[in-house]
Amino acid sequence: MLLAYDSLTGNVRRLAQELAGSLDIEVVDVRSHPPSREYLLLTYTFGTGQVPDSTRNFLDQHGHLLRGVVSSGSYHWGQNFARAADVIAVRYGVPIVAKVNKGGTAADRACVLAWLREQNGYGTLD
Repeated sequence: MLLAYDSLTGNVRRLAQELAGSLDIEVVDVRSHPPSREYLLLTYTFGTGQVPDSTRNFLDQHGHLLRGVVSSGSYHWGQNFARAADVIAVRYGVPIVAKVNKGGTAADRACVLAWLREQNGYGTLD
């Protein structure tokens, strides 16, 4: 599995790169690289809860390879916090792996890494 990300401010890009480095897995930018296999999508939430157009366009072409979603947002948006994950999960029938505030915390990264390890058959680490 690889990581595909869409980032506006750099928060999601940094999160994707940190995760990829922890597991030594491929990471691609949805704006410039199509996925070569199944992927976990990391994206941001735009406006008051919308999926970014660039993410939507990517999913229109490559949604069949999507296996889970992580969305970034700001707690300031209340019920619309990281809402892009909700929209994508329902539309594509995939799990929401995490919703993170901006670039996420160490706990957020641990949660996503645990999910990736499970999906790739690594199990959990002690």
